[in-house]
Amino acid sequence: MPGKLRDRGRDDSARFSTATRLRLLGEQTAERVYRSQTKRQARRSRLTGRAALLALVVCTLVVALAYPIRQYVSQRGEIADLQRQQQEAKERVDRLRDEKARWQDDAYAEQRIRERLHMVMPGETGYVVPDARATTSGRPDQSPAERAWYSNVWDGVDKADQAAN
Repeated sequence: MPGKLRDRGRDDSARFSTATRLRLLGEQTAERVYRSQTKRQARRSRLTGRAALLALVVCTLVVALAYPIRQYVSQRGEIADLQRQQQEAKERVDRLRDEKARWQDDAYAEQRIRERLHMVMPGETGYVVPDARATTSGRPDQSPAERAWYSNVWDGVDKADQAAN
């Protein structure tokens, strides 16, 4: 029996030493993991600082370039508006040149004068077709330039007469 006790004691000491070894191994592993986490955190903090610096530089560039870019865009808009106005002015000049050329033709001038002033050539008979909507001063929706000249003259006489009363 004493041999068995001794063997059993060895088993306990062997188990104890294995348990101790496992515990020490676990502690060492935990320390290594803790150290690697600390290193990662240190690296992360460095990356975060770099990222913050990069963000600061980018924000500074955005702020520095915002005004010139805004000016560029607004000036491009103004240029487009001016080009459009220039094109419209050229078209208007072309229309006016065409109209001037038409007025140089005596037949066109005579036709426009006859229409506008309701004049007839000697020997012709003039007809005026009354409009159902017309009044003595022309249609109410007509501007003075669209009405016959004698309607405008008569309206002026009526207004002067009313002011005297």
